[in-house]
Amino acid sequence: MAYRKRLTVLALLDSLIVLSAIYVSYLILHPYLEIFKLYPLLVSSITLLICHHIFASIYKLYNKAWEYASVGELLSISKAVTFSVVVTAAVQLLIFHNIYVRALVLTWMLHVLLIGGSRFSWRMFRGRYISTQGVKKRTLIIGAGSAGTMVVRQLLKNPDSELWPVAYIDDDPKKFKLHYYDIPVVGNSKSIVDIVEKLQIENIVIAIPSLSKKKLRLIFNECSKTNVKTQIMPMLEDLMLGKVSVNQFRDVQVEDLLGREPVELDIDSISGYVTNKTILVTGAGGSIGSEICRQISRFSPGKLVLVGHGENSIYHIEMELRNKFKDLFQIIPVIGDVQDRTRMFEVFEEYKPDVVYHAAAHKHVPLMEYNPKEAVKNNVIGTKNVAEAADTFGVNTFVLVSSDKAVNPTNVMGSTKRIAEMVIQKLDKESKTNFVAVRFGNVLGSRGSVIPLFKKQIQAGGPVTVTHPDMTRYFMTIPEASRLVIQAGSLARGGEVFVLDMGEPVKIVDLAKNLIRLSGYTIEEIGMNFSGIRPGEKMFEELLNEKEVHPEPVFPKIFIGKAVLEQEAEITYLLDRFENLSGKDLKEYVINLANRRKNKMLSHAK
Repeated sequence: MAYRKRLTVLALLDSLIVLSAIYVSYLILHPYLEIFKLYPLLVSSITLLICHHIFASIYKLYNKAWEYASVGELLSISKAVTFSVVVTAAVQLLIFHNIYVRALVLTWMLHVLLIGGSRFSWRMFRGRYISTQGVKKRTLIIGAGSAGTMVVRQLLKNPDSELWPVAYIDDDPKKFKLHYYDIPVVGNSKSIVDIVEKLQIENIVIAIPSLSKKKLRLIFNECSKTNVKTQIMPMLEDLMLGKVSVNQFRDVQVEDLLGREPVELDIDSISGYVTNKTILVTGAGGSIGSEICRQISRFSPGKLVLVGHGENSIYHIEMELRNKFKDLFQIIPVIGDVQDRTRMFEVFEEYKPDVVYHAAAHKHVPLMEYNPKEAVKNNVIGTKNVAEAADTFGVNTFVLVSSDKAVNPTNVMGSTKRIAEMVIQKLDKESKTNFVAVRFGNVLGSRGSVIPLFKKQIQAGGPVTVTHPDMTRYFMTIPEASRLVIQAGSLARGGEVFVLDMGEPVKIVDLAKNLIRLSGYTIEEIGMNFSGIRPGEKMFEELLNEKEVHPEPVFPKIFIGKAVLEQEAEITYLLDRFENLSGKDLKEYVINLANRRKNKMLSHAK
């Protein structure tokens, strides 16, 4: 209804209520006409009517959205009515030298009852009969706390929502059978399957922002047994910042089910070494590199140098940062390959970075088994080029993005990452630059990870291909991985290997099953095949070996290890002669070197 039309309707309705209230009061108290005094009644009714509209305007009774009315609106009505009656009493005293107390008290009661009743009746009528309840999806709300009740209230009041709440689930036994907004609490999380079937639920919303990852995974596992779409309410920070509304639910993501809480940043320590400094990121167009750039941009660096050999990926991250951060700091896109030593030295000489995050690498395990020379050129020689440029031009902190596959490696990719760690550890002993490495497990959603592959297989109708039913991996999100890299820079003293406490390793097969359920299918509909372990893969990964473990974290959820460097002569031999090594010999050499085993070729050379 248009504002003017709505204002007219409410004013006419209130006028009728005001006049009815005072006349009914007088009739109740003076039922006989001979006692009925017309003149005082006429003056009182006109005074009350004028005062009501004045105070209704002051307390904005005609501007309130009554479909969302609550105690605050009732208080406003009470104030407007009370002041109207008080002024009317004053007029009676002034003109008639008498106050008709009983009549005014009864008028006040009828006034509040009828004005409030008209508003709240409209609210109830609109919610029950004008809404499209009949075509909405019957929805189960998990969580009857403040967030859950807020969700229900918004769903009930929003005529455009496609969801209609019919029941709550809550594990607090004190709430069982209680009603919030006329919606009952019907059971706990263990009864989800039965309740969905009994109440014919078509949608589930998890509305517990404080829910731990472990508990969320348990609840989702129960929800997934029902084959009903499960969603989750937005994060509280997004609600507070106004990015989303309460009833804009999102689907549960794989990262929600990792079973541990995400790592957070120590803002103060990071700001100290990043703000107003020149930061250089290699591999800036990749999954990890681009997220490092996004996270770093929050701390207002002086310059951000984006280094990468793919012009398209560098262009995309450059445009994204320019659109988001405008001219808050200088963004410099640089096209260059870390294998090109001359180019790297030119870049470092021109921009003289204070901090370097080295994320450029080949990381696909089976692919590197077939291309060991490319793995060495990019992961080892590329790292050496960038690290020596950092040393030459006085970089303060150099952070190498490594991998859990560098621990006791059985493949080329992990071995080259371990050798890259050895390269920077050797430099750290000789340089004023603080060289450190950061290891983490598989990154969900990054290029080459299993998640995009599984999603494509699900979209194609299946089956999903898993290598082995018992294979496990550590998993983290792209933002978490980037935060760890950035935080490591603030903790760097030189030579450390930082790892994230990634909780318990996750079975790949469980990850695949969760992704199938999140996509709205059953395991039987999509199917699963086991293809066998691929070249270079291990059944499980480690983050530190026994010689490297320091049991106490240096930062919440971040551990530190001092990796042992024993193979300086081996590294020199590899870098000087690897062009002459064949694929098979090179593969054997780098794996032995990474595992600190004696190499026959070096013995022959000696």
